[in-house]
Amino acid sequence: MAQDVAVLIPARRASTRLPEKLLLAEHGEALIATAARQAAKAFGPEAVVVCADDQALIDAVGPTGMAARLTRLDHQSGTDRIAEVAAGLSASIIVNVQGDEPEMEPEHIRLVASLLLRHPWAGIATLGVRGGRAEQGNPNNVKVVLGHGDRALWFTRAPAVWDRDGGEPTTGCVRHLGIYAYRREVLLGYAGLPASRLEQTEKLEQLRALEAGIGMACGLVEHAVPGIDVRPDYDAFLSRLRK
Repeated sequence: MAQDVAVLIPARRASTRLPEKLLLAEHGEALIATAARQAAKAFGPEAVVVCADDQALIDAVGPTGMAARLTRLDHQSGTDRIAEVAAGLSASIIVNVQGDEPEMEPEHIRLVASLLLRHPWAGIATLGVRGGRAEQGNPNNVKVVLGHGDRALWFTRAPAVWDRDGGEPTTGCVRHLGIYAYRREVLLGYAGLPASRLEQTEKLEQLRALEAGIGMACGLVEHAVPGIDVRPDYDAFLSRLRK
């Protein structure tokens, strides 16, 4: 499978909550370089391409020896950014790994890619982790409702699912994790789809795929990988490295 998988990392220099986030280097190298090195543990460094909107990010990846491509500035999402690069690749499976997740588990990358091999009906695959009452009540934690055979039925910010007899949401849920694998042809077509009504309402891009009839598979993992959104997240990352 490794020869048929590309791991693409969309990288946008602008960051509102943590300026210059992907260029933070207090741990010894730029964060985007660390994310690329970690992603390379899944299928090898030759599978990884950083898709960046700024030359500074390209330069930061240089010491890793991994590929980096400068993309257009007008992309509205990371999906659009990796689609531009994927159009020039031959890999049939494209995994989207976030540049602000420098501790992404290689096993998670391999798992999300393998879901597309396991399920011919799926055009997109993703991952989830079991959560409890706190995740149910937090609209920033996106919930995914699963059917049989790893099929993702629905994504929502609302509590899901609802226990009618109990008169409240179920205690447990599955929290969606933001890693995706795409069949190349689905990714290239998906980037051209207009934003859907459901997507615009919930502000969840994955609903565009479901509304368009694209099958989505979702695998479960035991834990979520911490991402870096604000300064305390980066400080926690530094602390974990020291330990």
